[in-house]
Amino acid sequence: MSKKIYLSYAKVNIFLKIVGTRGIYHEIVSRFVLHKELHDKMWFDKGNGETFEVVGDFGCDRKDNTIYKALLALTDFLPSKHIIEFCKNNKVIVYKKIPAFAGLGGGSSNAATFLHMLNDTLNLGISVDDLAGIGAKVGADVPFFVYRYKSANVRGIGEIVEEVEDDEIPPIELITPAIRCETPEVYKTFRRNFITTLEPEFAEGLAGMKTADILERFDPIELNDLFRAVLKKYPEFYEYNDGRWFLSGSGSSVFKVT
Repeated sequence: MSKKIYLSYAKVNIFLKIVGTRGIYHEIVSRFVLHKELHDKMWFDKGNGETFEVVGDFGCDRKDNTIYKALLALTDFLPSKHIIEFCKNNKVIVYKKIPAFAGLGGGSSNAATFLHMLNDTLNLGISVDDLAGIGAKVGADVPFFVYRYKSANVRGIGEIVEEVEDDEIPPIELITPAIRCETPEVYKTFRRNFITTLEPEFAEGLAGMKTADILERFDPIELNDLFRAVLKKYPEFYEYNDGRWFLSGSGSSVFKVT
């Protein structure tokens, strides 16, 4: 089998507004944009014939790996000995460049890319919409990466993805400070301290705008509801609260227009 390399891209959140809650989850309206300058590489290689292997620089156990979770979700949707046997005989290699705990969706992107890899390689014929539904069981950001849109509004808890026709997305400089922002802790901090500040009408207004206009017209602290939570939870982050740096997701990555 010839080795086909798949690129697993990062994303940035142009804005992220929390508009409600759904049990323990938070409902959002957010603009996701692919950041193709930063990506992991993924491919299949010969496996051990006994167990499914995921090889890469991951900071988690196999059971917590999004690629492994994606396989479980896929085989729950489409039970198939063919898929299981293929994954025993072909391990997944991931050359990691997207940092973890960075708000860039690296794990979600890997899961989505893996679903496409299996769908393509085994000719499973699963529609993109069904792949997105499978991905939603793995993580909130996975459906966006499944659709492969350059720019999209993402709603609900990530399951609603609407493509945005952005004429021109401005170039950005992206950095990831050495601050490990734990997403669950950031959201807990938001719920404890800022849940009364929801702005659903403002969120809908942003969703109807072009990305370039959003970044030009609004301050970073206005655009990401988690920015204040990150500052409260990780005070060392204050050096990036200077009006120039926008927060992606729950951090720690920040970006500015160049």
